[in-house]
Amino acid sequence: ILAGLTVAMTMIPESLSFAILAGLSPLTGLYAAFLMGLVTAVLGGRPGMVSGGAGATVVVLIALAATLGVQYLFAAVILGGVLQLLVGAFKLGKFVRLIPQPVMYGFLNGLAIIIFMAQVQQFKAADGWMSGPALYTMLGLTALTVAIVLLFPRLTKAIPASLVAILFVFGLVVAFGMDTKKVIDIASVSGSLPTFHIPTVPLTWETCTIIFPYALVMAGVGLIESLLTLNMVDEITNSKGNANREALAQGTANVVNGFFGGMGGCAMVAQTLVNLNAGARTRLSAIIGAFAILLVILVGAPFIEQIPMAALVGVMMM
Repeated sequence: ILAGLTVAMTMIPESLSFAILAGLSPLTGLYAAFLMGLVTAVLGGRPGMVSGGAGATVVVLIALAATLGVQYLFAAVILGGVLQLLVGAFKLGKFVRLIPQPVMYGFLNGLAIIIFMAQVQQFKAADGWMSGPALYTMLGLTALTVAIVLLFPRLTKAIPASLVAILFVFGLVVAFGMDTKKVIDIASVSGSLPTFHIPTVPLTWETCTIIFPYALVMAGVGLIESLLTLNMVDEITNSKGNANREALAQGTANVVNGFFGGMGGCAMVAQTLVNLNAGARTRLSAIIGAFAILLVILVGAPFIEQIPMAALVGVMMM
């Protein structure tokens, strides 16, 4: 349960950032985090793995959303989900086992660099890079978060160190009234339940030819990242997941995303590692994380919006 809460806190700002990057409503990213997290946790082939609105899949849809609108993006997400379902149905997920180990390491190292660079962007203010007291405060709080994550497990592993670090830094900022960047500075996270709607695009062959290339790339990138993440969790936990079942779960989640206003997504390496480092090995943590995001959208926004970004940056960098 504690691991799930930690995952939710780290996923919220990342989902918001990716949605804004794609020119979408912030809630589109949060809905994706909730829907992907819940569906893949229940149906997926790898307990302990976390999925959400990942940048790897959203980036390939930015051009489509910018030129034709968000409804075409939702249609592409649905079609991408159908393609992923076909991969699972025809049991093609097993071929990920043939990917060489060096490629696996290269994939994870590449993602580590991308995640690090994404956190560096949090040191920007509205008028450019932070400087002076604002920069020193951000750096100090980030360093404190990293130190807590590293040292707290020496005291006890009963409580996830990442969660302790986030709450401690949050309390410190509130107690001393520190002026530092918070989640609210990215976007508001308050909203309502996602509602069902069919994307308002012409149901023609021309529409299919427009969205198919985007859906194909999104499905491929998302599935490769998800199955490589599954392999990574297999190695860490010394167990074996089901690649074909995970492909079916990813496809189902993306189809649901398209019909409920989510931007689509795939497995998230950083959040998965946060989850595993917090001691989670079952589906419960990802389910708790998904519902925690929904509660934040519905009632918890005033609290989450005040969490210092330095705390989340420190956790993500670890």
